[in-house]
Amino acid sequence: MILLDGKKTAQDIKVEITAEVNKMKANGEKVPHLAALIVGSDGASLTYVGSKVKACELVGFESTLIKMPSTTSETELLKKIKELNQNDDIDGFIVQLPLPEQIDTQKVLMAICPSKDVDGFHPENFGKMALDMTTFIPATPFGILELLERYGVETKGKHTVVIGRSHIVGRPMSILMGRKGFPGNSTVTLTHSYTKNIAQITTQADIIISALGVPNYLKAEMVKDGAVIIDVGITRVPDETTEKGYVITGDVDFENVSKKASYITPVPGGVGPMTIAMLLKNTLLAREQRRVNN
Repeated sequence: MILLDGKKTAQDIKVEITAEVNKMKANGEKVPHLAALIVGSDGASLTYVGSKVKACELVGFESTLIKMPSTTSETELLKKIKELNQNDDIDGFIVQLPLPEQIDTQKVLMAICPSKDVDGFHPENFGKMALDMTTFIPATPFGILELLERYGVETKGKHTVVIGRSHIVGRPMSILMGRKGFPGNSTVTLTHSYTKNIAQITTQADIIISALGVPNYLKAEMVKDGAVIIDVGITRVPDETTEKGYVITGDVDFENVSKKASYITPVPGGVGPMTIAMLLKNTLLAREQRRVNN
């Protein structure tokens, strides 16, 4: 069993990006600038946004964090997005999800300028991805592809089963694994909460990508020997014996499934760190595109 070490791989990517930024600085060019917008004070979201800002500093990017109260109206948020769209100093920005219930998430994502949408959630970017055109790939699927590529995991002709159909991970992953090229060229089955006899499907899979958000859902008996396991799940499970009062758990029963897998991602330290690294990579791409187009 080989551990797909997202923490180490993300570190390698950050080193590569830092080298690119240093070249830009040496040439007197503007360095990439990422803005993050957060509405409200959800603990997990604040931690996540904070780590994105820290990552920017680490690689030499400019970063801006915009905090808005949870009472912010949809109109106020859309006005702020318009300002970011028009600000030439900012190359890319993200709106941290989830948003408070008075705000229509879809309307917000639609309002982001596609050329600054480094999360890859805008329908224009999602459509381009589906058509194999150059675009921003959502950071988590992008990170999974990068892990498979850097570890040389064979995907051609393989049967990939994706568990979960969210717009952020499951659906894009099902499209990307079936595309021409590497990683890709696999036969994809997309499963979800209404799929019957899911274990019959997963036991035939060469590659399983689980993005369900149900702790320890994928058990050893649902996996065949030698399967590649990508665990996207990340759930805080209460645990009084720990200092924080919780443990981070993935979708996969790691202890037992890892004994059968050929490759597996740990949680934490697998897909999570890759997501932030690929957000940085998308921001670098956004800066490059703006430089070419201006």
